Order: sequence, then C-alpha cells, then structure tokens
Amino acid sequence: MDYKPLFSQVVSRSKASAIRELLKIISQPDIISFAGGLPDPALFPIDEIAGIMHQVVEKYPQASLQYGSTEGQEMLKKELIKLLKETEGISACAEQLLVVSASQQALDMSARVFVNPGDCIITASPTYLGALQAFQVAGADIIGAASDECGILPQDLETKLQALKALGKPCKFIYLVPDFQNPTGTTIPEKRRVEILKLAEKYGTFILEDSPYRQIRFEGTSPRTFYALDQGKGRVITMFTFSKVFVPGFRLGFIVGPEDVIRKYVILKQAMDLCTSSILQLATAMYLQGGHLKTHIEDLIASYRDKRDLMLKTLQEVMPKDVSWTHPEGGLFLWLTLPKHMDATELLHKAVENKVAYVAGVDFYPDGRAKNDMRLNFSYSTKEQIVEGLKRLAQTIKENL
Repeated sequence: MDYKPLFSQVVSRSKASAIRELLKIISQPDIISFAGGLPDPALFPIDEIAGIMHQVVEKYPQASLQYGSTEGQEMLKKELIKLLKETEGISACAEQLLVVSASQQALDMSARVFVNPGDCIITASPTYLGALQAFQVAGADIIGAASDECGILPQDLETKLQALKALGKPCKFIYLVPDFQNPTGTTIPEKRRVEILKLAEKYGTFILEDSPYRQIRFEGTSPRTFYALDQGKGRVITMFTFSKVFVPGFRLGFIVGPEDVIRKYVILKQAMDLCTSSILQLATAMYLQGGHLKTHIEDLIASYRDKRDLMLKTLQEVMPKDVSWTHPEGGLFLWLTLPKHMDATELLHKAVENKVAYVAGVDFYPDGRAKNDMRLNFSYSTKEQIVEGLKRLAQTIKENL
C-alpha cells in the first residue's frame, strides 16, 4: 500500500524534531549530553507525589478516574488563579484559564486557533524549536526578527511589521519567550517589553507569551510579564507549564487570555482530546494547596544556579578565545557562538565521536541561515559531567578551528 498520495498537507508540512531525533542517537551511557531540555530527575519530589496520588484516589475516587471538563478541574483552576495573583500580580477568573497538556499542546492549539496556511507570524530569531514546529505544521509564514543579548529588537520587529503592512498582510501574532529564552537564555527587560506591547497595539496584533521557567531565576529582579504589563487590554495570551518547575511527566500547563478567545481554545480542545488528565490535575491542585511548589522551586534554583555557575566558569577556562556565550539569569540553557566560518551541525558529528553532544543552533532560526551557534543545557547533567563534557567539547572545537 502506497500511503504517500493519501497523506494530508499537515503531515507533509511536519518535520521531525531535531532534538528528539538527536536524543535517539546520543542515548548511549558514555555520551555526556547537553542536548535535551530536561529537568534534573534527582530533584523530582517523588515522596510528595507518591503520597498525594494515594490521597487523590482515596479522597476523590470518582472525579480522579472519570472524564473531566474540557476547561479543567475547578479545584486546580482555583489554585492557578491564586498562584497567578501571588506570584505575578495577575487577576484572572476561571473563564480566562484553560488547563492543557503542557505548553506544547498550547502552542499547537494557538497555531490552530489563529493561523491559516500562508498567514504571517513574527518570532524572535532564534526562538524555541517546538514553537516553530507547531507553527510550520499550521502552514504559517514565520518571519524572524533579529535579537541581541536582551532578546528581540523592537527596531527590527517594527521593520518586519511595517513590511507586512505595506504588503497588506496582517501579522497574526508575535511569539516570544521573554524570560530565559529557549534557546539563548536571554531575558527581555521591562522597558523593551513596554515598547513591544506598543508596537503590537500600533500594528493591530497581539503577543503570544510563552513562560515555561520564569520562576527559575538565579539573580536580578523579574520584569513583569507581558500579560501583567498589558493591564487587561487583551493584547496578550500567556502560556504556562509545570513541566520545568514541577514534573514533566504530568504534561500539565495552562493558558491565560481574554475570555472570548479562551472559549475558542476550549471548543478546539474538545475536538482534540476532550480533557486533560483528571487525576494529574487533582494531584497538582493538592500539591499547590500544600504549599510544596514554592519549596520545590527554591530547590531547583539552588541546584541549577550552581550548575550554571560551574558551566560558565568551565567555559571560561577551556574554550578558545574566538568562542562566546550568553550569561543567563535563570532557566535551563545558554547559547554558545562559534567563529562564523564554523558549522555547528557538521561539528556535532565529531563531538559525538568525542562522546559529548549539544543541539546545533540552525534549527532554532526561522530561516535556518545561522550555522555557528549551539544550545547547551545545564540542568540535567551532573557537575562532574558538566566539567568533563565541556572539556570534550572544547577539544572538539579546537581540533576543528
């Protein structure tokens, strides 16, 4: 049977994740990998989760094992409203929230809600690979705006918005990861966020804000979220996830936005998966009720800060002078830039031979033009692996300069 002529346009537009494909290759135990965006499993709150799962089934036997509402469990949404108010100063009602299966579903749904094939969106360049995948599947024309050490540049963003306006093409939305961006680790300062919001209003579009690890801050003060800065004008939809600040295996996140827009998301989710897991929602609600999340995040910050500091120190000690990197104030990643004549994708094969791995930066660019960058993750590896892995990586770079 030849299925090729039967595949949909969506499947034809779909591309395999460079990271997921890479993880298959580098799964050997002797390879030190900086490639994944994985939390440290040694920090998972296993005992608390085991106890809570038992309590959930004992206390809510029917609700935990039954289908739930598409919008999300009321018990969890109450905790999310409280969490947003306490941590972000965001006032939201239940109708402005939708519980989803982590932020990747939120990205997929956002593309389906807003994008028709050929529609234009703007992202930072580089930006999160998983978002590019979701938008490409929807058929979006993705335009990258240049970035610096403080994230997307408002001047280039306006240039791109002006060009679209001149062509009579609306920008459906501007996608941003403003805090400790994946892949670069950069954070957009508050003053620049205000500029970007004004541009969104000026050109009749909105900000799709992706906030997966905003709470994992090691130093400095957090700028307000785009959602908080918007002050209820409806110019921002924000996606949060518990994958990086709690456990990724729960696949749990939520979207905050205008009530009428969230309703469209709800209708779409009804056709996708009916509802997110009831038992995992209730378990997360009980975890939040017990005040465990704050303590857990404090543990994450302490551990990941030490690992980031060690990675920065080791890079300084072992890398050749023509190599540079970012200094993230939080999150899970930093961005390393090679001399312009080097190709990080070609170098990766030699790095794997030297038993170390990373993600080549080319897949994070909407146009795929930049070749000399790589993303390094510091949350997953042990301290010993960070030092040894960077020594192997530095040696690989020096051998191929």
